Amino acid sequence: MADFLAAIGLVLVVEGLVYGGFPGLARKLAAEVLATPENVLRMGGLVAIAAGVGIVWLVRG
Repeated sequence: MADFLAAIGLVLVVEGLVYGGFPGLARKLAAEVLATPENVLRMGGLVAIAAGVGIVWLVRG
């Protein structure tokens, strides 16, 4: 559970860096996401999940 909470904390740090450090970029990225077809977003999400699982497996394995 501690690892899970640490991972959530790191996600919040990265999100905070984008929104706090580069708010204009965050708005631009949000507009791009709205214009992207659902199937492309879904495939990107699945690739991100696979990459995340792979990284955790390599680090924790």
